[in-house]
Amino acid sequence: MTDSPVAPVQVPGTVLTVRRTGAYHTITLVAPGVAERFRPGQFVALAVGGDESSMLTRRCFFVHEVKPEYGGTVEIVFAVRGAGTRWLAALRPRDILDVVGPLGRPFPLPRHPVRCVLVGEGHSGAALFPLAAVLRQRDCALHFVLGGTDSEHVYGTRAARRIADSTSVVTEDGSLGQRGRPEDLVAAVVEEVGAEVVYACGPTETLRAVTRTAAQYDLPAQVAVEEPMSCGTGVCMACALPVIDDEGVTHMARSCVEGPVFRGERVRWDDLGTIPFDAYGAPRSVLPGSLS
Repeated sequence: MTDSPVAPVQVPGTVLTVRRTGAYHTITLVAPGVAERFRPGQFVALAVGGDESSMLTRRCFFVHEVKPEYGGTVEIVFAVRGAGTRWLAALRPRDILDVVGPLGRPFPLPRHPVRCVLVGEGHSGAALFPLAAVLRQRDCALHFVLGGTDSEHVYGTRAARRIADSTSVVTEDGSLGQRGRPEDLVAAVVEEVGAEVVYACGPTETLRAVTRTAAQYDLPAQVAVEEPMSCGTGVCMACALPVIDDEGVTHMARSCVEGPVFRGERVRWDDLGTIPFDAYGAPRSVLPGSLS
């Protein structure tokens, strides 16, 4: 297992570079204290819009790379989807960002070398690369499955081929690699390499399918969820999802605090977006006439 995460810090981050990577943008920041505390799977929360902005909530992003030895740099990859990410994409070197991090629970790590399959879709796959670096240090075998809607929306194929023992690529339109979705290849890769653990990061449907495939082979699946996070610290409860604990009881877990990494088989994928009636603390319906 990983060491327990240390407390996050809030620091002014200086933009080093902003560059385009396929359909995505990559920002590298100098954020002292964040890089030293980071564990694979954690994320950072950035204030957007500037000092006079009406955008009150932060934007949360998985971390692609950290370099503590270079003044503490942190690199994130994101897609432009709204006003906040458009503002981030327009930043220039030497601009200052308010950064909080690292946040969340990291990926658990094996104590001994094991054969790992890492599944990523879109820019969320960036979160798998710091994990891969640590797994490689522990002499684990690495096998990537990366996907996206098209060639521009697959992230990290070159880096994966450099670090991994094998890399499989899949796109929905067939413009890169095979045609299909990442989950279409996972079973074949698991069987071929004799996988012992599956790690995944991507959209809900991908994580749901990967978890089911891992369960068919009796493998643990560690998944980093993409639930929308507004505060990043557990206050707003916007990112809660139903998760089963060690006693078999369902709790509404906050992705930003109890996650973003969960055991895939513990997430109630079919109940996302709801509070299951049997969840601990769930509201009870008021029966007609019960208040009379």
